[in-house]
Amino acid sequence: MRIWYDACTGKHIRYGAAIAGKLRSLGHEVVMTTRDHPDTIALAEFLKEEVSIVGRYAPSSLSSRLRESLKRQLQLLEAFEDKPPEFGVSHGSVDLCRVAFGLGVPTISTADSPHATAVNKLGLPLVKYLVISKAFPKELYRKYGTENIFQFEGVDEVAWINSYKPVKLKYEKPLIVVRQAETQAAYAEGKNDITLKAARMLKALGNVVFVPRYERHSEQGLNVLQDFVDTTSLVAHADLVVGVGGTMAREAALQGTPSLVIPIFGHSHVNTYLAKKGFPIFGCSLEDVPLYAKKYLATRKNVKDLLVELEDPVEIITRLITKDRFN
Repeated sequence: MRIWYDACTGKHIRYGAAIAGKLRSLGHEVVMTTRDHPDTIALAEFLKEEVSIVGRYAPSSLSSRLRESLKRQLQLLEAFEDKPPEFGVSHGSVDLCRVAFGLGVPTISTADSPHATAVNKLGLPLVKYLVISKAFPKELYRKYGTENIFQFEGVDEVAWINSYKPVKLKYEKPLIVVRQAETQAAYAEGKNDITLKAARMLKALGNVVFVPRYERHSEQGLNVLQDFVDTTSLVAHADLVVGVGGTMAREAALQGTPSLVIPIFGHSHVNTYLAKKGFPIFGCSLEDVPLYAKKYLATRKNVKDLLVELEDPVEIITRLITKDRFN
């Protein structure tokens, strides 16, 4: 089969690479597309994943988002209309969902952000199968018009952490990694980015590495990443990770690194799920960050036995594609 994966962010690149690796091992052809985005191209090069760059991320205004998405959909249509793939897979790519649906191509989507209302409304009603963690009540996604929901005992990040071998990095210890909040996503509108403030509160406790998303400004007393670094390896080597709830926090916890989450986007089902499973991920307020940091700094946990109990969503995705092919 010829399968198309569209990766819109760095997380999608890692997810797509894991899915593509499994499908290629079974003899399938996988075509991966991405867009010009701060987290995609350099990561694809690092993972040695060949990608076609189609369009760009332009979140400066509602009209720029719409314009670039429409342009990108037209470019993707031109790329696939003469030879459509037999299946499309993404982590909620609106562009893939729309183009694949228009070409009559069945799709699978993964998802872990029920609060991303705009993306979910635009893409999920068009997918054939939705694969989500058992951390989520199905009702959270059924309301978007998705009926064929398959769940797994784990979180998305298991897909690439399961077999991940961190590269060696040299940073002064104790190493505290702070990930900047997503500030330009549609669901982040009206939310204040408090991660830089959190980073400043931690300077006295160790070497604070601040991982920005878009702009890379120097900050006295902080090590602000200016170039690409494999952040999955970075959090594996860290003594503490601080963020507002996303992928890096779970990547850290799945590798045994204590992770603090300031829940500015509300309750996170997947973070609570991992905490209940025994992984070192903890919620706290901004004001309590120094207190929690002192408590959990350098308290790495051996999570190997916990990790093997979780399901790999790639296996479910593979089975769905194989099953659909013969139905």
